[in-house]
Amino acid sequence: MTAPVMDDHPDAPDADMSQLLRQVWAGKYWILGFTLVFGLAAFLVAKSTPPTFRADALMQLEENGGQMSLPTSVRELTAGSPRSVTEIEILNSRLVLGQAVADTHMDWITMPRRLPLVGEALNQLNLSLPEFDFLRSFANGGERIELDLLEVPPHWLGQKILLTVTSEDASRFTLLLPDQREITGQVGQQITDELLGFGLRVRALEGAPGREFILAQIDESAAILGLRSRLSIFERGGQSNILELSLQGGDRREIERALHAITQAYLRQNISRSAAEAQSSLEFVESQLPEAEEAMRNAENALNTYRQAQQAIDLGFEAQSLLTQVSSIEVELQQLDAQEDELSTRYTSNHPTYQQLLTNRARLEDRLERLRADVGDLPETQREVFNLTRNLEITREVYGQLRNRAQELQVLRASTIGNVRIVDVARASPIPIAPQERRIIAVGVLLGLMLGVAVVFLRLWLRRGVQSAEQIDALGLLVYATINIAPQAENAHKRKGAIPILALTDPGDLAVEGFRSLRTSLHFAMMDSRTNSVALTSPAPGVGKSFTAVNLAVVAAQAGQRVCLVDADIRRGYLRRYFDLPKDQPGLADFLAGDAKLDKILMPGPIPKLSVITTGHYPPNPSELLMSSSLKDLMAQLDSRFDLIIIDTPPALAVTDPVIVGRQAGATIAVARFDVTPVREIDAMNRLLRSSGVTLAGAVLNGYDPARAKASSSYGYTASYRYEYKSAGEP
Repeated sequence: MTAPVMDDHPDAPDADMSQLLRQVWAGKYWILGFTLVFGLAAFLVAKSTPPTFRADALMQLEENGGQMSLPTSVRELTAGSPRSVTEIEILNSRLVLGQAVADTHMDWITMPRRLPLVGEALNQLNLSLPEFDFLRSFANGGERIELDLLEVPPHWLGQKILLTVTSEDASRFTLLLPDQREITGQVGQQITDELLGFGLRVRALEGAPGREFILAQIDESAAILGLRSRLSIFERGGQSNILELSLQGGDRREIERALHAITQAYLRQNISRSAAEAQSSLEFVESQLPEAEEAMRNAENALNTYRQAQQAIDLGFEAQSLLTQVSSIEVELQQLDAQEDELSTRYTSNHPTYQQLLTNRARLEDRLERLRADVGDLPETQREVFNLTRNLEITREVYGQLRNRAQELQVLRASTIGNVRIVDVARASPIPIAPQERRIIAVGVLLGLMLGVAVVFLRLWLRRGVQSAEQIDALGLLVYATINIAPQAENAHKRKGAIPILALTDPGDLAVEGFRSLRTSLHFAMMDSRTNSVALTSPAPGVGKSFTAVNLAVVAAQAGQRVCLVDADIRRGYLRRYFDLPKDQPGLADFLAGDAKLDKILMPGPIPKLSVITTGHYPPNPSELLMSSSLKDLMAQLDSRFDLIIIDTPPALAVTDPVIVGRQAGATIAVARFDVTPVREIDAMNRLLRSSGVTLAGAVLNGYDPARAKASSSYGYTASYRYEYKSAGEP
């Protein structure tokens, strides 16, 4: 039975939240479907994405403490530019990366040919391809190729060369060149075309016969750019001079070798740069040695010549003493110059230590001046020998220092190790950094979940149909009954042949109980009606109006009433199919046209006390026929014979026929379909009929789905509930 329920109005926020949750739960299968589809798609994407590994290395930039270090003043000028920034730029330079590309042949591309779209996924899942001939060329796991030589002409750079294994032991192969030539080769033997500039030698090859490999050589600049895009360099901490290098790629061994090649190339250029500095200084010193040696020889010859000319063999004791003192003071002054350079980096000129050094220098310079004055008091011969001897000792000292410096630079050049130290050599992690399968799958599942919820809400938003009896009540129409949805009767009229009557095929269905409730409501509602007839109409087709009319007629006849069912849709009515009557059966149209009498068109139904009048032959002027006086005569005759006359009319918003029939009927009832018929159409139909003098007695809500109604209800309560209540002993 139908039991109206009082609306309970809880707080709005709680009601809104509970409504949303119910709507989500009602669309759980949509949400689950989207979640599974997107989760599966994310899984396939994760498995189809080649893994990316990361190799890293650690380098220390040591301070340049050798003899070739820059002067203090120059270091102060460059102090604003950290050395690490400079070294990072050098590491990213073509000088270093180009050498690494050349050392590891990163401008060569060698890979087995994989099945498009799913090849990588099959490889990740360790699944083998079926042994079909058309799949023989694709990788199936275990394929490998290594090259010793690959050189192509400039116009072949970036173009693919297809290598196909032809022997069981993978020792022989064929090459399909970019110019479509096909040549054969063997592992370990070099293939050369000197005229074209092509060369290839395969060092190792593994794969079943028919397997194909893709070979190519790319431009060196493109290889350097690709390597630079995968290389990351940064300084750990602040001003630590510790550089961390990381390289990403799909092959662990390849990125490990590549990063090792980068660090070694950088180390070699650093050592080479330091050795070049020492070599440059050595070349300068060696260029000065001949001049210093010649100056020493000239000073020696000048002293010997003067001695022979003046017959002066040696300096006297006094002159020798002066020479020793002058030389000693000059050495001390040179030492003070070196000390001043060191003190100037730590103290200002006003510091006591710095002032003491200046005082000592002034004292030595003063003493040197006095000694030079004493030299001026020597005899002319002694004075000249003194000067010549002093010049000789100076040139000898310069020459000796240059020779010592040259030897030091030769040792420095031979032992140069640079000022960079590799702390951690390049190593690749065995765990790929991408794709992060769990994250991708989680994002896919979350996206599917969100999209599923969005689709559920979109479907609910697009639903413009009536959702509850309260919405019809709000229009001022009494809802006589709510008919539950009957899945077995859905779209039955679209199938060929006779249409089954639900009240006869499944009398225990909840929808049939709804028709019995409608029968009871009509019995009391029509007690004061002028006739026993009720017209059923609807705003638009497809709401189950004919289904309602037929089953209502059956349950009314089963209750003992004499019932006549009239198909007044003489445009396209099909009630005859419910009773398996022929298409040429005379009916309402024939009676209205005067071509048939009532007894001829009145056909017995499938149960006692039920009679049927079909449409008959579709007329060209249905409205004119219905407006004739024959309709009034027919209604009068039927009213005298039957307790209930049910008239099935066309949709009211489509044609005027329901208005004509409604003026002759005792009551007119609208049929609306749950979640299909818009409320505004019911209102428009009501206003249209009322303006034509026909008043709707009430309405029937057909096709009611409790599950969907529960999800759509504002407060979680539906207009009515219907429970299955069978007699004892019923199955």
